[in-house]
Amino acid sequence: MKILKKIIIVLASVLLLWMLVAAFISGDCVYEKSISINASPEKVWQQTNSLKAMDQWSPWNDLDPGMKKDWTGTTGQAGEKVCWDSQKDAAGKGCQEVKKVDTAGKRIDTQLLFLTPYKSEADAYVKIVPEGSGSKATWGFTSKIPYPFTVMKLFMNLEDAIGKDYQKGLSRLKELSEKP
Repeated sequence: MKILKKIIIVLASVLLLWMLVAAFISGDCVYEKSISINASPEKVWQQTNSLKAMDQWSPWNDLDPGMKKDWTGTTGQAGEKVCWDSQKDAAGKGCQEVKKVDTAGKRIDTQLLFLTPYKSEADAYVKIVPEGSGSKATWGFTSKIPYPFTVMKLFMNLEDAIGKDYQKGLSRLKELSEKP
């Protein structure tokens, strides 16, 4: 009985420590990556101003080239939506919907809902700004990690987790935009 009591005390202590540490860690999660492109902002904007345009350079298509996609709404306008369904866990199942298109500011904001392999939500964006004689494209997202899972941020490195995918997508965007 003494061993069981000690085990329970240790487990309770670990749980209490976890909850305490989690209370001091923000759940905000932000990531973005940029690339310089030798093309006008208007030309780059044509590759980013809708979900269908972004699908042409998305690195996530590589996870399952045969995944099922269902498109709804008007291309390039708030409400445009794509839902995907893949038998491969890496691609999973979810939806992305355009929330705002700022043509003048060359920014598109979307909301992502991942259903499998785990449920989560994120707000994503792509913005294009002039840079010298070309453009700078920035692709990013924001999300919220719920308490008490905020402790996971101590062990997460978003650059290691998704940096290569974002770089691949932005490199493809650059290639498409710089074509004559």
